Amino acid sequence: MKKIHIIHENSEWTVHLTRRLEELGLPYEEWFLDQGLVDLASAPPEGVFYNRMSASSHTRGHRYAPELTGVVLSWLEHHGRKVFNGSRAIQLEVNKVYQYVTLNQHGVQTPKTIAAVGKEQIVKAAEQFLGKPFITKHNRAGKGLGVRLFYSLEGLKDYVFGPEFEDSVDGITLIQEYIQAPEPFITRCEFIGGKFLYAVRVDTSEGFELCPADACQIGDLFCPAGEEAPQKPKFQVIENFQDPIIQKYEEVLAANKIQIAGIEFIRNQAGEIFTYDINTNTNYNSDAEAAAGTYAMLELAKFLGKELEKVEGESIISTK
Repeated sequence: MKKIHIIHENSEWTVHLTRRLEELGLPYEEWFLDQGLVDLASAPPEGVFYNRMSASSHTRGHRYAPELTGVVLSWLEHHGRKVFNGSRAIQLEVNKVYQYVTLNQHGVQTPKTIAAVGKEQIVKAAEQFLGKPFITKHNRAGKGLGVRLFYSLEGLKDYVFGPEFEDSVDGITLIQEYIQAPEPFITRCEFIGGKFLYAVRVDTSEGFELCPADACQIGDLFCPAGEEAPQKPKFQVIENFQDPIIQKYEEVLAANKIQIAGIEFIRNQAGEIFTYDINTNTNYNSDAEAAAGTYAMLELAKFLGKELEKVEGESIISTK
């Protein structure tokens, strides 16, 4: 029997999907790619393949999982298998510079960003932001790795040449303009099958914790300690969200053959949108979804099931 094959390295993020697949009676198999081998002379199994590899895999001891995934995806695609979030998706997942370039190519505005390798070059790049706050972040990130806010060059030097400095796993640090929003929130747009599903408003008043399942946090410099916790939920699905940016996002995803993603943006004081992240290993907040009555993992499971039906040539989704 053909199956839905889920490529990942973190069961905690995958269990919500497998539960939905089981509810629908869909056959699946997990490919946990923390290590392994690929016989290029062999043919992969039939079915459909969904890549959920994460840029932060190295923080869980799976340093080369994305590289192995890239090999596997290339092998699958060579044999004509139906792959969702294929080779281009993993390239973007682990490289924010690639994300910004492809967004810009499609007319999507991103924050001013400079990529630097080497501590002296990080400081040199920051000199272009003198008089304005700026942030640093890792090029291969996830979990808010390396994200810090600075108000001065001296503050950056203390960090870069101090004991707390943490280099990106790929050696590339991004120095980026800090976008000051009129209200403390960002917006995350979710896409399944390359089409917009819903948008989530994420409260950042207690820090830049953006990932629904894996909180990403900047330190106290971003949000001073002692601020009262917000009364409203941190994650809220926005009812009937509409904006021209959605069409551009769908064009970006289509051009890069990405079917499942979360794309995040922030508005500045003038209301301009700045997009800063394409997450191809997207997760969803269960409380926000329950309040809105919409469930992305269920929709994703249905999407994968329908795609498997196309391969099988018959209906297999349970109607129970």
